[in-house]
Amino acid sequence: MTRVAAIDCGTNSIRLLVADCDPATGELVDLDRRMTIVRLGQGVDRTGRLAPEALERTFAACREYAAVIKELGAERLRFVATSASRDAENRDDFVRGVLDILGVEPEVISGDQEAEFSFTGATGELKGRDDLATPYLVVDIGGGSTEFVVGNAHVRAARSVDVGCVRMTERHLVRDGVVSDPPSPEQIAAMRADIEAALDLAEETVPLREARTLVGLAGSVTTVSAIAQELPEYDSERIHHSRVSREKVREITEWLLHSTHAERATVPSMHPGRVDVIAAGALVLLSIMERIDAEEVVVSEHDILDGIAFSVA
Repeated sequence: MTRVAAIDCGTNSIRLLVADCDPATGELVDLDRRMTIVRLGQGVDRTGRLAPEALERTFAACREYAAVIKELGAERLRFVATSASRDAENRDDFVRGVLDILGVEPEVISGDQEAEFSFTGATGELKGRDDLATPYLVVDIGGGSTEFVVGNAHVRAARSVDVGCVRMTERHLVRDGVVSDPPSPEQIAAMRADIEAALDLAEETVPLREARTLVGLAGSVTTVSAIAQELPEYDSERIHHSRVSREKVREITEWLLHSTHAERATVPSMHPGRVDVIAAGALVLLSIMERIDAEEVVVSEHDILDGIAFSVA
């Protein structure tokens, strides 16, 4: 076993995994897994730059993670950064800050690399299960982008498109600097059209409709599962490998799109940082399920973070 640390810094959240990993057997034993909402991508779609306050929130989380990595004695660390830091003009400020705090340079990976890590992390435990047919379609709905990966044991095709819960919220649901509460039918229709156009793009290179099992990753999907199960608090064990029907996803999405901030904030399993962006994330998930005629989504708590950890080991 090798003790490794993996950090995934996305548009909405930054996450840490410290684990003992055996790449020969595929075994991965969690020692610490945590997530912080930092909204690194705040305003990037509009300004093209990372906001100073977003950088400071991210660096504060990095300092916390550095202490955990040191305490647990991880031998190696890999820091992967995704959509927001890939798009920003001032990404050098981000790179310098991370290097100063953690001693490693963040790898601003491509959408294809992101997809490979997501697929490896999400499907490792599913292989060989009789109740889940292949090929898998792994869908990672992030803050700024969504990754689509089709494969059996390995990736056959992958595509990253620029629809995510934060990007869609900022592009379609914000008026005068405030998230609409609730959004108008016109705003919802415009967002839906944007998502459908992105699915058209994804289908140019990824055979989405050939999939026999849909596997959904990341906070929008896991939160939908938590709501579907009416969990009194966020419970990773009950969410991991849960299954949510398309009808249930539709029911939850409709409620989220037509609820107020105050109503969504009462959901006990909802992270406060997701209250304003969850409706957009749920709509992305529903649109995908409708496009490929998926009866259900298998929800995975294991994703790009686990794939990064395996790559380090």
